[in-house]
Amino acid sequence: MFFHMLRQSFLEGRKRKILAAVTVALAATLITTLFTISLDVGDKMAREMKSYGSNIRVVPKSEAVPLRIGGVDYNPLKGRDYLDEADLPKMKDIFWRNNIVGLAPTLRTPVRVGEEKAVPLIGTYFDKPMPLPDDPDYRTGVRQTSGFWSVDGAWPQDDAFDQALVGATLAGRLGLTKGATVSVVDEATGTSRSFTVSGLLTTGGAEDDAVVVPLAVVQQMAGLAGKVAEVEISALTIPENELSSKARRDTEKLSTAEYDTWYCTAYVSSIAHQIEEAVVNASARPIWQVAAGEGAVIGKIQALLLVVGLAAFVSAAMGVSSMMNTTITERAREIGLMKALGAAGGEIYLLFLGEAVIVGGIGGLVGWGLGLGLAQGVGLMVFGSTVTIAWVSGPLVVLVSIAMALAGSALPARAITALMPVEVLHGRR
Repeated sequence: MFFHMLRQSFLEGRKRKILAAVTVALAATLITTLFTISLDVGDKMAREMKSYGSNIRVVPKSEAVPLRIGGVDYNPLKGRDYLDEADLPKMKDIFWRNNIVGLAPTLRTPVRVGEEKAVPLIGTYFDKPMPLPDDPDYRTGVRQTSGFWSVDGAWPQDDAFDQALVGATLAGRLGLTKGATVSVVDEATGTSRSFTVSGLLTTGGAEDDAVVVPLAVVQQMAGLAGKVAEVEISALTIPENELSSKARRDTEKLSTAEYDTWYCTAYVSSIAHQIEEAVVNASARPIWQVAAGEGAVIGKIQALLLVVGLAAFVSAAMGVSSMMNTTITERAREIGLMKALGAAGGEIYLLFLGEAVIVGGIGGLVGWGLGLGLAQGVGLMVFGSTVTIAWVSGPLVVLVSIAMALAGSALPARAITALMPVEVLHGRR
């Protein structure tokens, strides 16, 4: 009986209910879009911010031992200990290996270029194949980790030992241009090599005054075959929180549950810790300026999306409330008649709330579908790629939409109890 009355009641004033459903659908569309983007914005923003450089630096463990006196580092092993190039694949064999976007080993040696002395000759990977057991086509290098490097010309090939990038500042002083030949002499071994300048490099850093070549070239010139001085790693991480800060201070003070949570969460500190576990002689240290900047930006964006979503919820609830007030006023005689015939106020109250559930459900389903499409459009416009659809958002959005409709209907529906049959049936209200 109740459902028959609900059906008949819902069909009354269809235009107004359609308008209420549209209001809910618009809010549900916005909420779906924001929810879908907020779930994916962390990875999207992290990938975008990888263009500003790596967020983990790996050096030999001996160099991580501080020995500073008066601001001067007296560590006798600094610059004398190295990592093994053969250990690089181990850094991609950790729990969070899929979060490591790229890694770039470096090795430096001072050289003389013309009249310029102590010019850094930097050896690194540009875009070198590094086959992995689960990804035989994996490639890595500074083109993955240092998106801010700007090359006027062509990138050298990692297997072309006669090509080099010359820093734009150094090239300006030496009068070098693309296609020119540059000769370098290792100041320690006296080994000389000549390179064709494939491009001029601008980074805004020390590389602007350096010559950058494939890693194997510097290894040969410095007599350090298979060795690297440090590794820059670019990893997708989530913002640090109280747990990760506690782990930064001392992992020994974490409880077993806290340690498992921290270890299995993509914090930059936990990824660095796992790299140290994989490579015995390595000390992995997060570059906190980069990591903190990423976390702050992502956190603020997600907070903004939450605020906009709440605003949409409140606005839709107010719109439904306004229309429900009008509906109750228009149907006052009908409500009075039902009361006169013995219907309890609670039963009529449930009838109107049932209408709100139907309106919220229909609006939520329509808004969810529209929101998914809008989220893909926003992803393509902002990030140049589609966003991942979380199918759990469907039930959640429908439930939120029903809650919106109920929130907007709750107070107006309570006015039903104040309607007296004798007054509304005689036209006094």
